[in-house]
Parts: sequence; structure tokens; C-alpha cells
Amino acid sequence: MNILKRHVKYNVPLATSIHTEKARSELIVAPVLVEVIKRLNHQVSLFSGIELTVNKSKGLNGVCDYLISLSPEQLYVDVPVLAVVEAKNDNIKLGLSQCISEMLAAKLFNENKGHQLNSIYGVVTTGSLWNFLKLSSSTVWVDREEYHISNVSKILGIFIWMIHSNQRPLSPDFV
Repeated sequence: MNILKRHVKYNVPLATSIHTEKARSELIVAPVLVEVIKRLNHQVSLFSGIELTVNKSKGLNGVCDYLISLSPEQLYVDVPVLAVVEAKNDNIKLGLSQCISEMLAAKLFNENKGHQLNSIYGVVTTGSLWNFLKLSSSTVWVDREEYHISNVSKILGIFIWMIHSNQRPLSPDFV
């Protein structure tokens, strides 16, 4: 964790100074997601910039910023559980609809493959701010709190909780 905290301390100012989505993605978002994978002993997989086509007629196709799958299989997407969307123009609210669409696509992808999950989760981030979502049945919950990257331990904890929650019954509360 100390390595990630040092990484965040150095990279956040650099990424925000460069002020592009690519810089935030490479310098902040990707290292946090890789740490999630490490913490879960590579029992889940991470995908970046992959196409997920579920139903073109419903608009459920496109390239995902990041997906986390419950499977350790890294060669292809199997059982997506979490979609991560980077907010365009540094605006969390603008990323919510894209994230919800990706969560719905992941839910349908899983159902088509015979995988029933309690929930599909989503994250919209600017790199500096992180906002978490949950899709359960046909209801979407958006966490009212935005988490700042300075509290990277809390962000990692939420990620790990979301992934583990699909392995045991959920409480009615989001987090």
C-alpha cells in the first residue's frame, strides 16, 4: 500500500497538470485498478479498452474504459462484475449514463452466459474523484459520496467489497 500511496502522491499532481483523460487514466486510474487485482491475488481480471457487444439494437455495444471480471481468465472477458468509466471533461455526472449503460451490458452479458450475479457495480472517476454505483435487478443506486484519491485506502476497500459482495448475500445498503 505504501508504494501505491507514494505513486498517487507523485502522479496525481502530474496527471492533473497534464489535464488529459489519457494522463489521468495511465497515471492514476490504471495503477489503482492494478492494485485491486494484486490485492485479490489475481483471482479477478482487468480489461482496458475492450469492446463489449451485447445487443447493438439496444445500443449496448462499445469500448469500455475498464472492466473487472470475477474470473482470473485474462485472455477473454468472462463474468464482468464491475465497469469503470472515466468522466469526460472532468465531470462525474457526465460519466454516469455511460457507466449505467456498461453495467446493464455487463448484466445482460452475464445472463446470456448463464451467470447470475447479485449486482453489477460501476465506478465513474476523474482520477481524483471516484463515485460508485450499483445495479441490482433493474434498480441503479448511486453513492451520494464522492471519494477523493487522497483516501486511496477507502477506494480500494470499496472495490474489494464490491467484488466480494457477489460471493455472499448482500445487505440492503449500498456500502
